[in-house]
Amino acid sequence: MADPTLVQSIRRDAMPLHQASDYDAIVDAIGDSRIVLLGEASHGTSEFYTIRAEITKRLIERQGFRIIAIEGDWPSCYEINRWIKNYTGAAGSVRDALSAFGRWPTWMWANEEVEAFAQWLKAFNGKREGDDLVGFYGFDVYSLWESMEETIRYLRKTNSPELDHAIRAFECFEPYGRDEQSYGAAAAYALGESCEQEVIDLLRELRVRRMGEGIRDEEALSAVMNTLVAVDAEHYYRSMVRGGPESWNIRDRHMTEVMARMMDAYGDEAKIVVWAHNTHIGDARATDMADEGMVNVGQLARERFGADNVYAIGFGTYEGTVVAGRSWGAQPAKMRVPKAAEDSWEEAMHEAGVASGWLSFRGKDGEYDQHIGHRAIGVVYHPQYERFGNYVPSSMSARYDAFVFVDQTKALAPVVPEPVFA
Repeated sequence: MADPTLVQSIRRDAMPLHQASDYDAIVDAIGDSRIVLLGEASHGTSEFYTIRAEITKRLIERQGFRIIAIEGDWPSCYEINRWIKNYTGAAGSVRDALSAFGRWPTWMWANEEVEAFAQWLKAFNGKREGDDLVGFYGFDVYSLWESMEETIRYLRKTNSPELDHAIRAFECFEPYGRDEQSYGAAAAYALGESCEQEVIDLLRELRVRRMGEGIRDEEALSAVMNTLVAVDAEHYYRSMVRGGPESWNIRDRHMTEVMARMMDAYGDEAKIVVWAHNTHIGDARATDMADEGMVNVGQLARERFGADNVYAIGFGTYEGTVVAGRSWGAQPAKMRVPKAAEDSWEEAMHEAGVASGWLSFRGKDGEYDQHIGHRAIGVVYHPQYERFGNYVPSSMSARYDAFVFVDQTKALAPVVPEPVFA
């Protein structure tokens, strides 16, 4: 049973999320923050996506947010960006744009919940132009080869003087046959082989020549960002084979850097919404991640931009269903999410009677600062074992500014055939 005092505090402070007008209170609480981090406790829960979409719509309409950055690859997300902005040569339909998400786990972004949100974004942009368009971008680091290909495609299309440099730089990776693990092992252990300097030099050259126009020349900006991905992905895969926290830190530092560069590109008043897992957007210093030497976007954003400019909202559920894989690369399956563990944050929210609601932590540090288990479900999930590894000890009021909770949740709907229970 959860701590009765904690349950009583939640019951007193929780606010409902049952109808459209209830979301206005969240936007009011966000206030003048320029960076809003919207989490999720899994990558396969429908309500996490739909609630983030509702919050984001209001931030776009009421607060002037124009940048959306998600935990996805830049090249794949840029296809959505091109579609919602109606660029020449963009995908013919939203489903065609979503098909760009070919990297496992495809369901994470190629789902009906994102499809509906992208359609809303396209309709919103259809009434605007220029810098007032909303952009949709990926700020993750995995797309080493895809980003290199996109950079070369742009440089060839524009007959750019950097093309020969890019081809030479990326030829360094050819012996590894698009296998990140093979490259990482060779670069880390085999005679110190590395393509690092080649891609760093290319990034420097592109940045000097191409960043001046910012969002006004978004194709050039995309080429620079793809090269940044190549730089950091090279570092990430080289570090990953050694183990330890460094590859995680490289990834979250990259995410934070992409956020900063996109805000610079959009101008001094730019505002950004981020969609990523709780483990990225909740301040790592409020969890046991800090003891392991790990940082994350939530911590880095507060340090870089100032805590007053950042508003982080965690998400969670008590029980339901979720889409995940039994192993890395496995076919997606719909799985049961068991009732939350005893003495966990989710159990306390459930016992407080919160069916669908949210809780603000600002000004209430003393009541929600104790460390408590907080559930985190990844793309690989084993419900029968979750009590032994899926709960992160967290000081909730230090980790987040607010928390959204849905007691009973359901699996999201991939745009490919729906996964079966497994």
